[in-house]
Amino acid sequence: MCGLLLTAVEERFGAEIDLSGLGVDYYWNVGLQSAFELADDPAPGIDVGQSSDDVAELRALLGRPADDPPVLWHDLQHLAGVLRLLAYLDLPGVSAGDS
Repeated sequence: MCGLLLTAVEERFGAEIDLSGLGVDYYWNVGLQSAFELADDPAPGIDVGQSSDDVAELRALLGRPADDPPVLWHDLQHLAGVLRLLAYLDLPGVSAGDS
């Protein structure tokens, strides 16, 4: 499923998206515990994420030695940030060229 969706992203936006030309970098982020512990008020767990940081962290992950495996809770959050940016860019009225 990920391959199918990422192929569609590439068809829609091309092989690379220039983050500097988007006009968006920061986004609201709900921490993992706040997102899944619905009995509590999520407000204390809301912070700010940064798309450029997410991309930098994922690039660094690719460069890690084989004996330094991914830290799933951390690295998947950066991947989720990039995926949310791609979803945002596909919203009606928003695109990689319009932002």
